[in-house]
Amino acid sequence: MRDEVDELVEAWARERPDLDLAPVEVFSRISRLGRHLDLARREAFTAGQVESWEFDVLAALRRAGAPYELSPGRLLRETLVTSGTMTNRVDRLVDRGLVERLPDPKDRRGVLVRLTPEGKVSVDSAFEKLLDAEQTFLAGLPEKDRLRLAALLRTLLAPFAD
Repeated sequence: MRDEVDELVEAWARERPDLDLAPVEVFSRISRLGRHLDLARREAFTAGQVESWEFDVLAALRRAGAPYELSPGRLLRETLVTSGTMTNRVDRLVDRGLVERLPDPKDRRGVLVRLTPEGKVSVDSAFEKLLDAEQTFLAGLPEKDRLRLAALLRTLLAPFAD
């Protein structure tokens, strides 16, 4: 089976036979797959009536487990955005009724951000639609190949871990 990356590599090999094109074979495919995944994410999130940035915040709260709340600092670490950005995002999610701010019982000056029941429905719906799309992407791979691919990608990502 051939794909567009094979053609791209052949063209570069013809023009620059002095270069090792092995990285292009891997990363051009990852890049193209990433674009397809981004489109699938947008579609899933639109169907779940959330924006991509909203999903990131809502998903962090959902993964925290009941009562689905985190401090703003923890949300920052989970979503990798600045505090100003997070304040704006939480404000907008509060306005939409997807999260609420509550006083932190352990810190009189602190607050907690909690997922509302509406927020839980939205994030669950978007996540289910995303998983359906991602399952479709992986449908052509046997389970052992999926597991191997996940392990190989984990190895490539390891140097970037915090």
